[in-house]
Amino acid sequence: MRTVDLSPLYRSFIGFDHLASLMDAAARTDKQPSFPPYNIELLDQDKYQITMAVAGFSEQELSIESENNTLKVLGTKAEKSAQSQRKFIHQGIAERSFERKFQLGDHVKVIGAELEHGLLIINLEREIPEALKPRKIAINSGKVLESK
Repeated sequence: MRTVDLSPLYRSFIGFDHLASLMDAAARTDKQPSFPPYNIELLDQDKYQITMAVAGFSEQELSIESENNTLKVLGTKAEKSAQSQRKFIHQGIAERSFERKFQLGDHVKVIGAELEHGLLIINLEREIPEALKPRKIAINSGKVLESK
């Protein structure tokens, strides 16, 4: 497979080196985990929701961490020897530990999370600081007023 050289982006887009490194990371062919399945929804202009199917996990077995624009969801199941001995005829519900990472955009914060009916719902919101919001700049005419 051909690799794409993204180094021109680093010198063309001032201040967007983070974007270029994200594109570079996305181009890698590392296999992404597919468990557990999830949805990402846009609820409003700056509100998002991640829904993960975590059937068989309790609140104590789940952990959510947010650090440096990365959201990490961990599910830790007890060892098989620690669980009661059960004999399955068919086991379709995965009872394995997992780690799922999501790359968050700038100023996206986790508002809350809830576990309901085997679904972990994580609410996110983008809060742009006042200093970074667009503002109107007045244009001066450049005429010099003479004082008499």
